[in-house]
Amino acid sequence: MKNIFIGLLFAMLWASASVATKFGILSSPPLILGNLRFFIAGFVLLGFCYLISRDKQYRLPTYTEWRQLAIFGFLNTTVYLGLYVYAMKYTAAGIGSLSTSTNPLLIVLLSSWLMGRRPAKAEIISIIIGMLGIALATYPLLKNSNTTISGVAILMLSMVAVSFASVYYARIQWTLPNLLINGWQVTLGGLFLLPFTLAFSDFSALNFDHRFISSVLWLSLSVSVAGLICWFYLLKIDTVKASLWLFLCPLFGFFYAWWLLNEPITLYTVFGTCLVIVGLYIGQRKKLKA
Repeated sequence: MKNIFIGLLFAMLWASASVATKFGILSSPPLILGNLRFFIAGFVLLGFCYLISRDKQYRLPTYTEWRQLAIFGFLNTTVYLGLYVYAMKYTAAGIGSLSTSTNPLLIVLLSSWLMGRRPAKAEIISIIIGMLGIALATYPLLKNSNTTISGVAILMLSMVAVSFASVYYARIQWTLPNLLINGWQVTLGGLFLLPFTLAFSDFSALNFDHRFISSVLWLSLSVSVAGLICWFYLLKIDTVKASLWLFLCPLFGFFYAWWLLNEPITLYTVFGTCLVIVGLYIGQRKKLKA
């Protein structure tokens, strides 16, 4: 029951990121919202590791580990989340949540490419079905300006970036604790993003209202801290079973978008989400049987 509760909590928190971002960018330029989120999450995680816990395992990284953390943080936070936050300005929250579910499919494809092997037939089919599902769910939203083609393109580019980050993470023999890895990568990623935020953001459009503060705190504490703690716990128990909780993220994401943002749920939404879930299942079926 404990693992089920943590899995449900992860899916609920992870799926809420797109809706929280949509609220936040109503009061702030996207990159400012993202940078504050990253720095708060990094401060909390590193503060716990070094100031509160003081466990000996929470040490400073070595030179090699700094380089690895910098690469991971650049891909996973600067590029992925930077593009994701920016894309949400031009994309419906439900589509943002649905797109994150394609991450396991893209990881399979990128892993095959980087390892120099041909993707299996089932892997290619899973990618095609997943992308068709997103296209189907997106189609009606293009008519009412909730979503633009350029927004979806940026969103999918962010998914490619996080898939590269995941593959890179899996290829490193990490000796640092997960909390420390996440704390440093999100902090370094925020530092790498800062020059772009300063150069391209209109700070006069920033409004420190209740909506902005609530959004930043939710994204940094509930999603980046609590959500990732749940995710690392699930990965430690069983990597394959952990990925199954991603199946619920589109369902929670569209529910939040309908409930909080009045985004429509149509037959396109239902069938598109079903296609993404089927694609996820096909992509993970071999691992599940094993």
